[in-house]
Amino acid sequence: QVQLVESGGGLVQAGGSLRLSCAASGRTFSSYTMGWFRQAPGKEREFVAAIRSSGGNTYYADSVKGRFTISRDNAKNTVYLQMNSLKPEDTAVYYCAAKLIGATITSVSSFGSWGQGTQVTVSS
Repeated sequence: QVQLVESGGGLVQAGGSLRLSCAASGRTFSSYTMGWFRQAPGKEREFVAAIRSSGGNTYYADSVKGRFTISRDNAKNTVYLQMNSLKPEDTAVYYCAAKLIGATITSVSSFGSWGQGTQVTVSS
């Protein structure tokens, strides 16, 4: 399995942008589908975006489609989440994870090797 470390979170005004990074250790990073999830206080962890191992297919939650872009650089063992037009409702701790089991790419239970998370706060 891989070990993951997220970075890039912070405080931003509504309409602003942030880019999150998730650095992975381990030689098998390029074989994993990777995902970004988020969890707001008092809410369940939810799917945000995912990207296949080759980077050829990407998936997004409806709430972020058109505003967020997931990408990866397998040479750098890193996956990114570019977040534009941020809204206060995007405020959450953002986690990256590797898809380990299952067929459902949007399911939290399909992913593991969770990072520690990075806080994103969007002020109105």
